[in-house]
Amino acid sequence: METITSIAKINNVQIVMLNDQENHIPVRPICEALGIAEEPQMLKIKKDEILGSVATLKVATGSDGKQYEMACIPLMFVFGWLFTINPKNVKPEAQEAVTRYKLECYKALFNHFTDQSEFLKQKQVATAEQFEEVERIRTEFKNTRIRLEEAKMLFQQIKAMTFDEWKANNNQLKLELKFDAESAE
Repeated sequence: METITSIAKINNVQIVMLNDQENHIPVRPICEALGIAEEPQMLKIKKDEILGSVATLKVATGSDGKQYEMACIPLMFVFGWLFTINPKNVKPEAQEAVTRYKLECYKALFNHFTDQSEFLKQKQVATAEQFEEVERIRTEFKNTRIRLEEAKMLFQQIKAMTFDEWKANNNQLKLELKFDAESAE
């Protein structure tokens, strides 16, 4: 017999999990908490091609503390089964919670199936923007490299200038850089 862990208390009903390999959850306490009949839910579970293949009977502790054989489904399938429950069929105090749960499921499904396309869309935009930035910086770098080479040449010309050349240049060491950004592109 597996150990049991209490995982929730809903409408004063303790929901437990059997600590086995798949963490099975008894169906009966959830039905009690929601105020729905267990038999129609079990029939729905058995008819479902996925839930029916994973439903099983397990020994679990009832709300009275006694051991009973109960219909269970693995924890990973409980959320999908709960999504199939019509809020109109549960007791009035649970209807709002079941409706909110279903809305969360719809949102989770939407996000699961659309998040990847949103990611790809954002990635495409970010990639295009970054490509433009790389090209802009590459052009600036190319122009800066050309200006650097011209500045080095001018520096060498100034270092190499003689007194006679200075005199011939009207007593000026001023030399002009010939860089033109448009012609460099």
